[in-house]
Amino acid sequence: MGGPSPKGRRFRVSGRVQGVGFRFATRNRARELGLSGYAANLADGRVEVLACGDETALAELEVWLQAGPPSARVRDVAIGHADADEAPPGFTIR
Repeated sequence: MGGPSPKGRRFRVSGRVQGVGFRFATRNRARELGLSGYAANLADGRVEVLACGDETALAELEVWLQAGPPSARVRDVAIGHADADEAPPGFTIR
């Protein structure tokens, strides 16, 4: 019967998150957690992170995104639902 179905989340991270290695660090952390999805810069200066996988891994990524890598200064993380089938295989940077 397989395991629990994967869940999806869309995070929009604001603050000093572009030009500081945020997407690369997010990709590395998401891969460590076994998540699929992507991290992409948005035109308004935020970073969008689409992540899909098990609930525990998504919760760990959410906590990590609140701080991000040492060079970032996260001000806010907006969280929304995403369909698990929206995520590409693996975790990529866009």
